[in-house]
Amino acid sequence: MVQIAAAAVSNGYISGFLNGTIYQGSLKQFCVPGLNCYSCPGALGSCPIGALQAVLGSPGKHFSFYVIGFLMMVGALAGRFACGWLCPFGLLQELIYKIPGLRKGKSLPGHRFLKYFKYLILGVLVLALPLIFTDLAGQGTPWFCKLICPAGTLEGGWTLTLFDPRLREAMGWLFTWKSFLLLLLLFLSLVSYRPFCKYLCPLGAVYGLFNPVSCLRLEVKKERCTDCGACEAVCPMSLNPAENPGSPECIRCGKCISACKFGALSQTVLPGGLQFRKKKEQGAQNLRKES
Repeated sequence: MVQIAAAAVSNGYISGFLNGTIYQGSLKQFCVPGLNCYSCPGALGSCPIGALQAVLGSPGKHFSFYVIGFLMMVGALAGRFACGWLCPFGLLQELIYKIPGLRKGKSLPGHRFLKYFKYLILGVLVLALPLIFTDLAGQGTPWFCKLICPAGTLEGGWTLTLFDPRLREAMGWLFTWKSFLLLLLLFLSLVSYRPFCKYLCPLGAVYGLFNPVSCLRLEVKKERCTDCGACEAVCPMSLNPAENPGSPECIRCGKCISACKFGALSQTVLPGGLQFRKKKEQGAQNLRKES
């Protein structure tokens, strides 16, 4: 329900869906936490990955203080919480995964290596290529949006072509390629949990880097953990939360917390966690003194 509400808020420009237009008001100056295409008729804000590429590729402007600051703020506060709770394309993958019929698995074969591919996409397509390959005017290309982004294809490409026959006439190989990629990801979402989030999303790669140090974090109380494996069994991201609660792959979904019968796992905010540990250490010191 939280994901649905977040998607509705991010795409609340109803007139855009009715008329096939794109909202261009003042709210578009601000980024939203999830992967939500700027060109979606209902989008009220900007996608941080698209905005970052736009600035990196702009003549004379190769660093976006706002977008970098926004990504750092979201990541430092909550890590990949935005992936698990606020991203519209993550919501779509989850809903498709719930469709019965095909045999379900958490991850694709080769998950151990494929999970690093999103960092390659972040480094090459999002950061490097818009800076390196520019036209005569010094303008770079948003390569990730142009070649891969399935959220852009679905929310912007497919939606706008339904309204504008001129866009349908202009469709070429690039639209065909991105449509194929989107359909492939949607099919993989039937048999694997959030394949785009796990293997391709550069936004998740950015937020994941902050998971070990974010204010909102998963905490393990080792004295309560029995190594029963219940948290690992339910984790949709193929993790062992008890062993690595700060993993860059964790989307803070909370399923491991619900599965733990011994209360060994909890979501904590850093100041509270520090205070808890401090009190615990003080209590231990007092016990030692009394003994």
